[in-house]
Formats: sequence, C-alpha cells, structure tokens
Amino acid sequence: MSGDAQSALTKAVTRLLKPLVRILLRHGIGFGAFTELAKRAYVDVAFEDFDVKGRKQTDSRVATITGLSRKEVKRIKELPDDHDSGAITRYNRAARVVYGWVHDSAYQSAPGECRDLPFDGEISFSSLVKEYSGDVPPRAILDELLQVGVVKRDGQGMIRLLKRAYIPSAGKAELLAFLGVDVGGLLATMDHNIHAAGAEPFFQRKVYYDNIPEETLLKLRAMVRDKGQPMLEEVDQWLSQHDRDVNPTVQGSGRKGAGIGIYYFENDEGEESQS
Repeated sequence: MSGDAQSALTKAVTRLLKPLVRILLRHGIGFGAFTELAKRAYVDVAFEDFDVKGRKQTDSRVATITGLSRKEVKRIKELPDDHDSGAITRYNRAARVVYGWVHDSAYQSAPGECRDLPFDGEISFSSLVKEYSGDVPPRAILDELLQVGVVKRDGQGMIRLLKRAYIPSAGKAELLAFLGVDVGGLLATMDHNIHAAGAEPFFQRKVYYDNIPEETLLKLRAMVRDKGQPMLEEVDQWLSQHDRDVNPTVQGSGRKGAGIGIYYFENDEGEESQS
C-alpha cells in the first residue's frame, strides 16, 4: 500500500471508529472488550477471505496475516459461535407482514387502502401472518407491531395499520443488531468499489453541504421521509417478487442477499460568521 493510501485509510478508520466507540461506551463496552471483538473479527476474516486458493487455511498463516500469535488464533477459533440472527429474523417476519398488508389486494379495501382486520378468520391478521411470516405465532407479531406503534386495536377488536413500514422501536436490541447489518453492508459496498478490479461498482452516492442554517434541517428531514419511504416501498415491492421466501415460484441459481439503504445524517460544523 502506498504512503498516501495508508494515510487516507488511517484517517478514515479513525473517523469511522469514533461514532462506534461512542455507541460502545454508552452501552458499557470498554477497550478490553473491544479488543476481544476486534481479534475475533480479524481471525474470522483471515480464515474466510484470505486463504490461498487450493490450500486449507492454517493457524500459522492467519497468525502471520493478523499479527496475532498462533496460540491466540487457536483460542479465538475455538470460541463458541456468537452469530445471533434472532433480531434480524424477527425484523424480517414483522416487515413481511406489513408488506403483505400494504401490497396484497386481499387485505385492501381499495387500491392502496389497507383493510382493518379481525385477529382470526379467513381474511384476518392471523391469515396475513400465516401467509407472509410462516409458522410464527400471530400474537407475537401483533404484540411487536403494537409496541412499536405500527398498528392499533379499536374498541371492536379490529386491527388497523397505522404505518406502511415496520421500524424497531428506539433503544431495543433490534436497533443494535442492525448496527452490524446496516453499517456492515455499507462497508462491504465500499470494499467492493475500492477493490473491484474492473467489476461493475455498486451504487454508492450521497449529497452533503456544510453551511446550512438549522431551520432548514426540519424541512430536509421531512423531505427525506416523504421521498425516501415511497422509493423504498417501490424497491421492496419489486424485490419481494424475486425472493423465494415470498414467491416460491422464482427460478434461478445460488442464494444472494441484496437491497438498498437510505439514511439521513447531520453534524455540527461550528458557528460561521454570516455576512
């Protein structure tokens, strides 16, 4: 790596680590615990992505690549699997139920208008869950959607959809789980674009200005919500028709995950003199 690239990478890592460290400290994870997480990530990536073609990856080579001792590599490799897809699975199930409610004509009173549903019956919340979320108990999905304010029940027990998208409530473990999924996805896209070696780059764009009055931000946030959500719903509707879990008739080889993400950000650039 050239000196310029090394310097740019060092600065970039320092900048991306600061918000991560802020989250870690807010949740009581100190430097010692972070180093253990970092060691595990180094070992996992070295084994998964840096093997020599046609040869089995060894502890010795991973130690050489990562700078860890062979003893540490062996210890980390033997740790129990820490992969927990529970939060992501719950999100996918709830999101699919909301998707079906929004897009399936059987659950609409008119095009684009979602029906209020009884809990049980031929066309009901339970039938919706069964169709779009498999064998998960409808009560569990309903409790989750009630908790985050996506649905409500009226005096007759009918269930009404209030929001066209499922977003886990602030502070829940699901949001922390998506820290890894969403940020990891962005970093994977950037890694692909940096090292694609002639392959088609993935879409990666942003718009940013650094001298905006605070009063403008309320309008910007509203515009992002108003324009971003319909776009995501359009992509969601198209992509779901090509997903085998939603549409079992889809033909093709392999199993890939793909999607897009839209996020709003702002930061304080400091006070500037205005003329």
